[in-house]
Amino acid sequence: MQTTLYGTSVTLRPATVADIPALADIRTTPEVYQRWRGGEDLVAAVAEDLAEPGSHHLAIEYEGRVVGAIQWAAELEPDYRHASIDIYVDPAVHGRGVGTDAVRTLARHLIADHGHHRLVIDPAADNTAAIQCYRNVGFRPVGIMRQYERGPDGSWHDGLLMDLLADELTDPSPKKED
Repeated sequence: MQTTLYGTSVTLRPATVADIPALADIRTTPEVYQRWRGGEDLVAAVAEDLAEPGSHHLAIEYEGRVVGAIQWAAELEPDYRHASIDIYVDPAVHGRGVGTDAVRTLARHLIADHGHHRLVIDPAADNTAAIQCYRNVGFRPVGIMRQYERGPDGSWHDGLLMDLLADELTDPSPKKED
């Protein structure tokens, strides 16, 4: 994906090798590491993420700097076609609407430009801030995925499957589009 997307306060652009150090630093913060581990070498983990076939990785820029990443992948089987989204944001900018703007901007793009009628996202069931962020965009809870993901301590925890249908997107106008 070579498109740059503009939200009301964020810019989403294709992530590059030059972004790896900043993204790895964000992943070392306790709040992000708890949800997005990747082993002891987070630089290698981020590089591996960016090279993952079938996934599209975007750097989130806010106030002129990289503050996180958002990615998406598509299920292209016609009878099950949809896209999934994952995101992490630097805790230094939490509470400013950065995540909501990034998710909304990408969701708008996936619906309008890629023709997806349904999007999914799967936060940890106890991640109330992320769940509220996704609700603000229009995602709705579908159900609990029990013992869905392993935490940093090795224990399993539940995930919440959420989805969004195209006509449910809350959609303030973006500042500009490429």
